[in-house]
Amino acid sequence: MRLKAFLTPVIAVIIFLLLWELLVWAMGWPNYKMASPSDLLPAYTRYWELFLVMGWQTLWRTVAGLLLAIVVGVVIGMIMGFSRTMRDALYPLLVGFNAIPKATVVPIIALLFVGMHDFNTVLIAFMISFFPIAVSISIGLSTLEPEYRDILRSLGASQTTIFWKIALPKTLPEFFGALKVSVTLAFIGTNLMEIVSPHGRGLGALFDSGKTNSDYPLMFAVLIALAFLGIVLYYVVVALEKVFAGWAERAPG
Repeated sequence: MRLKAFLTPVIAVIIFLLLWELLVWAMGWPNYKMASPSDLLPAYTRYWELFLVMGWQTLWRTVAGLLLAIVVGVVIGMIMGFSRTMRDALYPLLVGFNAIPKATVVPIIALLFVGMHDFNTVLIAFMISFFPIAVSISIGLSTLEPEYRDILRSLGASQTTIFWKIALPKTLPEFFGALKVSVTLAFIGTNLMEIVSPHGRGLGALFDSGKTNSDYPLMFAVLIALAFLGIVLYYVVVALEKVFAGWAERAPG
Protein backbone atom coordinates (compact mmCIF):
# COMPACT_ATOMS: atom_id res chain seq x y z
CA MET A 1 0.00 0.00 0.00
CA ARG A 2 2.83 2.41 0.88
CA LEU A 3 4.62 1.56 -2.38
CA LYS A 4 1.44 2.24 -4.32
CA ALA A 5 0.96 5.56 -2.53
CA PHE A 6 4.51 6.52 -3.57
CA LEU A 7 4.37 5.26 -7.16
CA THR A 8 0.98 6.76 -8.05
CA PRO A 9 2.04 10.45 -7.88
CA VAL A 10 5.41 9.63 -9.47
CA ILE A 11 3.71 7.98 -12.44
CA ALA A 12 1.30 10.93 -12.70
CA VAL A 13 4.24 13.37 -12.86
CA ILE A 14 5.97 11.27 -15.54
CA ILE A 15 2.79 11.18 -17.63
CA PHE A 16 2.41 14.96 -17.23
CA LEU A 17 5.99 15.55 -18.44
CA LEU A 18 5.52 13.20 -21.40
CA LEU A 19 2.32 14.96 -22.44
CA TRP A 20 4.05 18.32 -22.08
CA GLU A 21 6.94 17.13 -24.28
CA LEU A 22 4.51 15.72 -26.83
CA LEU A 23 2.49 18.95 -26.97
CA VAL A 24 5.57 21.10 -27.61
CA TRP A 25 6.76 18.68 -30.30
CA ALA A 26 3.33 18.47 -31.98
CA MET A 27 2.88 22.26 -32.01
CA GLY A 28 6.41 22.82 -33.26
CA TRP A 29 7.10 25.46 -30.62
CA PRO A 30 10.75 26.64 -30.37
CA ASN A 31 12.23 26.88 -26.87
CA TYR A 32 12.08 30.69 -26.97
CA LYS A 33 8.31 30.36 -27.16
CA MET A 34 7.59 27.30 -25.03
CA ALA A 35 10.26 25.22 -23.34
CA SER A 36 9.82 21.45 -23.16
CA PRO A 37 10.91 19.09 -20.35
CA SER A 38 13.92 18.03 -22.42
CA ASP A 39 15.09 21.67 -22.37
CA LEU A 40 15.10 21.78 -18.57
CA LEU A 41 17.99 19.40 -17.85
CA PRO A 42 20.57 21.61 -19.68
CA ALA A 43 19.28 24.60 -17.68
CA TYR A 44 19.66 22.74 -14.39
CA THR A 45 23.12 21.54 -15.42
CA ARG A 46 24.26 25.03 -16.40
CA TYR A 47 22.85 26.88 -13.40
CA TRP A 48 22.89 24.16 -10.72
CA GLU A 49 24.81 26.30 -8.22
CA LEU A 50 22.33 29.15 -8.60
CA PHE A 51 19.41 26.75 -8.16
CA LEU A 52 20.89 25.45 -4.91
CA VAL A 53 21.59 28.92 -3.49
CA MET A 54 18.42 30.60 -4.73
CA GLY A 55 16.27 27.57 -3.90
CA TRP A 56 17.48 27.57 -0.30
CA GLN A 57 16.80 31.31 0.03
CA THR A 58 13.26 30.85 -1.26
CA LEU A 59 12.65 27.81 0.94
CA TRP A 60 13.77 29.25 4.26
CA ARG A 61 11.89 32.52 3.74
CA THR A 62 8.75 30.62 2.81
CA VAL A 63 9.02 28.36 5.86
CA ALA A 64 9.66 31.38 8.11
CA GLY A 65 6.60 33.17 6.74
CA LEU A 66 4.52 30.02 7.11
CA LEU A 67 5.59 29.49 10.72
CA LEU A 68 4.71 33.10 11.52
CA ALA A 69 1.35 32.59 9.79
CA ILE A 70 0.70 29.52 11.95
CA VAL A 71 1.40 31.39 15.19
CA VAL A 72 -0.62 34.49 14.31
CA GLY A 73 -3.37 32.53 12.57
CA VAL A 74 -3.85 30.20 15.54
CA VAL A 75 -3.96 33.10 18.01
CA ILE A 76 -6.48 35.08 15.94
CA GLY A 77 -8.51 31.94 15.27
CA MET A 78 -8.66 31.16 19.00
CA ILE A 79 -9.78 34.71 19.80
CA MET A 80 -12.55 34.53 17.22
CA GLY A 81 -13.47 30.95 18.11
CA PHE A 82 -13.96 31.59 21.81
CA SER A 83 -15.59 35.03 21.52
CA ARG A 84 -18.55 35.74 19.25
CA THR A 85 -18.04 39.49 19.76
CA MET A 86 -14.44 39.30 18.55
CA ARG A 87 -15.49 37.05 15.68
CA ASP A 88 -18.07 39.59 14.51
CA ALA A 89 -15.51 42.38 14.86
CA LEU A 90 -12.52 40.69 13.19
CA TYR A 91 -14.10 38.68 10.38
CA PRO A 92 -14.94 41.69 8.15
CA LEU A 93 -11.43 43.04 8.62
CA LEU A 94 -9.82 39.71 7.76
CA VAL A 95 -12.06 39.13 4.74
CA GLY A 96 -11.43 42.66 3.48
CA PHE A 97 -7.67 42.31 3.92
CA ASN A 98 -7.64 38.92 2.22
CA ALA A 99 -9.64 40.31 -0.72
CA ILE A 100 -6.86 42.80 -1.54
CA PRO A 101 -4.61 41.36 -4.27
CA LYS A 102 -1.25 40.80 -2.64
CA ALA A 103 0.51 41.77 -5.87
CA THR A 104 -0.63 45.33 -5.16
CA VAL A 105 0.69 45.17 -1.61
CA VAL A 106 4.16 43.93 -2.58
CA PRO A 107 5.43 47.28 -4.00
CA ILE A 108 4.14 49.09 -0.91
CA ILE A 109 5.97 46.72 1.44
CA ALA A 110 9.12 46.95 -0.70
CA LEU A 111 9.06 50.76 -0.42
CA LEU A 112 8.25 50.78 3.30
CA PHE A 113 11.19 48.54 4.17
CA VAL A 114 13.80 49.39 1.57
CA GLY A 115 16.90 47.22 1.80
CA MET A 116 15.26 44.70 4.17
CA HIS A 117 14.67 42.04 1.54
CA ASP A 118 14.56 39.04 3.87
CA PHE A 119 12.05 40.78 6.15
CA ASN A 120 9.92 41.92 3.19
CA THR A 121 9.78 38.44 1.70
CA VAL A 122 8.90 36.71 4.96
CA LEU A 123 6.26 39.36 5.66
CA ILE A 124 4.52 38.85 2.31
CA ALA A 125 4.64 35.06 2.72
CA PHE A 126 3.00 35.51 6.12
CA MET A 127 0.38 38.00 4.93
CA ILE A 128 -0.80 35.79 2.09
CA SER A 129 -0.97 32.53 4.07
CA PHE A 130 -2.32 33.22 7.57
CA PHE A 131 -5.98 33.77 6.60
CA PRO A 132 -6.96 30.11 5.94
CA ILE A 133 -5.38 29.08 9.25
CA ALA A 134 -7.20 31.73 11.27
CA VAL A 135 -10.54 30.88 9.67
CA SER A 136 -10.14 27.12 10.14
CA ILE A 137 -9.26 27.46 13.82
CA SER A 138 -12.13 29.89 14.36
CA ILE A 139 -14.67 27.58 12.71
CA GLY A 140 -13.36 24.55 14.56
CA LEU A 141 -13.65 26.20 17.96
CA SER A 142 -16.93 28.03 17.34
CA THR A 143 -18.64 24.79 16.29
CA LEU A 144 -17.51 22.91 19.40
CA GLU A 145 -20.51 21.09 20.85
CA PRO A 146 -21.66 22.92 24.02
CA GLU A 147 -22.52 19.59 25.67
CA TYR A 148 -18.82 18.75 25.92
CA ARG A 149 -18.06 22.03 27.63
CA ASP A 150 -20.98 21.64 30.04
CA ILE A 151 -19.96 18.10 31.03
CA LEU A 152 -16.33 19.05 31.63
CA ARG A 153 -17.31 22.18 33.54
CA SER A 154 -19.64 20.14 35.75
CA LEU A 155 -16.66 17.91 36.52
CA GLY A 156 -14.64 20.96 37.54
CA ALA A 157 -12.51 21.29 34.40
CA SER A 158 -10.93 24.66 33.69
CA GLN A 159 -11.04 26.50 30.36
CA THR A 160 -7.45 25.38 29.77
CA THR A 161 -8.39 21.73 30.29
CA ILE A 162 -11.38 22.07 27.97
CA PHE A 163 -9.12 23.56 25.30
CA TRP A 164 -6.44 20.86 25.51
CA LYS A 165 -8.80 17.89 25.90
CA ILE A 166 -11.64 18.83 23.54
CA ALA A 167 -11.13 22.02 21.54
CA LEU A 168 -7.58 21.44 20.30
CA PRO A 169 -8.08 17.85 19.06
CA LYS A 170 -11.29 18.90 17.32
CA THR A 171 -9.60 21.71 15.39
CA LEU A 172 -6.57 19.68 14.24
CA PRO A 173 -8.17 18.25 11.05
CA GLU A 174 -9.36 21.72 9.99
CA PHE A 175 -5.98 23.20 10.91
CA PHE A 176 -3.97 20.78 8.78
CA GLY A 177 -6.43 21.16 5.91
CA ALA A 178 -5.87 24.91 6.00
CA LEU A 179 -2.12 24.46 6.39
CA LYS A 180 -1.95 22.50 3.13
CA VAL A 181 -3.53 25.50 1.38
CA SER A 182 -1.27 27.96 3.20
CA VAL A 183 1.87 26.13 2.03
CA THR A 184 1.19 26.96 -1.62
CA LEU A 185 0.05 30.50 -0.77
CA ALA A 186 3.27 31.15 1.16
CA PHE A 187 5.33 30.22 -1.92
CA ILE A 188 3.26 32.61 -4.01
CA GLY A 189 3.95 35.44 -1.56
CA THR A 190 7.66 34.70 -1.42
CA ASN A 191 8.06 34.71 -5.18
CA LEU A 192 5.99 37.85 -5.66
CA MET A 193 8.45 39.77 -3.51
CA GLU A 194 11.50 38.10 -5.07
CA ILE A 195 10.35 39.11 -8.55
CA VAL A 196 9.21 42.65 -7.76
CA SER A 197 11.97 43.70 -5.39
CA PRO A 198 14.88 45.44 -7.16
CA HIS A 199 17.27 43.64 -4.81
CA GLY A 200 15.39 40.36 -4.96
CA ARG A 201 17.06 37.04 -4.39
CA GLY A 202 15.73 33.51 -4.56
CA LEU A 203 14.05 31.55 -7.33
CA GLY A 204 11.74 34.45 -8.11
CA ALA A 205 14.75 36.65 -8.90
CA LEU A 206 16.23 33.83 -10.98
CA PHE A 207 12.97 33.62 -12.94
CA ASP A 208 13.04 37.38 -13.50
CA SER A 209 16.62 37.10 -14.75
CA GLY A 210 15.54 34.44 -17.22
CA LYS A 211 12.69 36.68 -18.39
CA THR A 212 15.04 39.64 -18.86
CA ASN A 213 17.42 37.52 -20.95
CA SER A 214 14.62 35.69 -22.81
CA ASP A 215 15.95 32.42 -21.43
CA TYR A 216 12.75 30.38 -21.53
CA PRO A 217 14.33 27.06 -20.49
CA LEU A 218 15.65 28.77 -17.35
CA MET A 219 12.25 30.30 -16.63
CA PHE A 220 10.46 26.96 -16.92
CA ALA A 221 13.21 25.24 -14.92
CA VAL A 222 12.54 27.74 -12.11
CA LEU A 223 8.81 27.00 -12.27
CA ILE A 224 9.43 23.26 -11.96
CA ALA A 225 11.86 23.87 -9.07
CA LEU A 226 9.20 25.92 -7.29
CA ALA A 227 6.64 23.18 -7.88
CA PHE A 228 9.07 20.61 -6.46
CA LEU A 229 9.68 22.66 -3.30
CA GLY A 230 5.94 23.16 -2.88
CA ILE A 231 5.31 19.42 -3.19
CA VAL A 232 8.04 18.63 -0.67
CA LEU A 233 6.67 21.10 1.87
CA TYR A 234 3.12 19.86 1.25
CA TYR A 235 4.10 16.29 2.05
CA VAL A 236 5.91 17.45 5.17
CA VAL A 237 2.55 18.82 6.31
CA VAL A 238 0.86 15.54 5.32
CA ALA A 239 3.38 13.60 7.44
CA LEU A 240 2.76 15.88 10.42
CA GLU A 241 -0.98 15.47 9.91
CA LYS A 242 -0.66 11.69 10.10
CA VAL A 243 1.29 12.02 13.34
CA PHE A 244 -0.96 14.52 15.12
CA ALA A 245 -4.36 14.02 13.47
CA GLY A 246 -4.17 10.59 11.88
CA TRP A 247 -7.15 9.49 13.96
CA ALA A 248 -9.40 11.76 11.89
CA GLU A 249 -8.50 10.13 8.57
CA ARG A 250 -11.27 8.07 7.00
CA ALA A 251 -10.60 5.37 4.45
CA PRO A 252 -12.52 5.92 1.17
CA GLY A 253 -15.54 3.73 0.79
